[in-house]
Amino acid sequence: MRHLVVTDETSFWSQNLSGVEVVDARAYITEPERWPSRGVKVFNLCSSYRYQATGYYVSLLASARGHRPIPSVATIQDLKASEIVRIRSGEVEDEIQRSLKAIKPDKFELNIYFGRNVAKRHDRLAGRLHGLLSAPLLRARFGRKKDGSWELVGIRAIASEDIPESHRELAIEAGQAYFQRRWRSQKPKQTAYDLAILVDRDEEEPPSDERAVQRFAKAAKKLGMTPWIIEKDDYAHVAEFDALLIRTTTQVHHYTYRFARRAAAEGVVVVDDPASIVRCTN
Repeated sequence: MRHLVVTDETSFWSQNLSGVEVVDARAYITEPERWPSRGVKVFNLCSSYRYQATGYYVSLLASARGHRPIPSVATIQDLKASEIVRIRSGEVEDEIQRSLKAIKPDKFELNIYFGRNVAKRHDRLAGRLHGLLSAPLLRARFGRKKDGSWELVGIRAIASEDIPESHRELAIEAGQAYFQRRWRSQKPKQTAYDLAILVDRDEEEPPSDERAVQRFAKAAKKLGMTPWIIEKDDYAHVAEFDALLIRTTTQVHHYTYRFARRAAAEGVVVVDDPASIVRCTN
């Protein structure tokens, strides 16, 4: 699987990201012969995702070419729909209240750089929001309600030029870690498809034990796929895979259902799919 960081701000990212192929957005759009039809992940770091902007077309063309864009066009549309954002934020309601409990003003903005924030106490919330809306750079706005609790008012993608000077070191560090994340240590062979196998190592009676999971991985390799063993903390990366095989016990009010819903929304083939989880649970 080939990984491209596609951006209209190449000077900033090429200088600050090592071991990553940084591609100019215009070249990606106008030179299709340079990219194979399959086996490419496109990390879209363009300055704007608005309709008909360069960033919008990068994700649109990536999908049309059979590549896997991050963020997808579906995620870009979700970022524009405030109602969808509010519905999704319900999944992290407890984390919002915990993280912002000590904030005194009635309004608060949170910058999210590849799932991280400059304040450690907000890192968990930043990671959860990044997981809900898998865009690299985000700015979330919160407001205090009449009862004193907090609500997510809006969230939007930001450009590298919007990163405050005092935040840039952390943003670059977070970006480097994102592209060299821990499961890359598995060093798989390059294949056209990535299969995520979701497991829970703490589950006492999982539907597939370690031996069975390894057999799934072996079968995937024989079929030309790269298997990745992931866990519940890897929710933010669901959209980066071509398929998701859930091998921990599924329930509706559970992280497995959120994984299945997210995968289905991003066009990732998923077993068990959300509808099946609902039917089997009921």
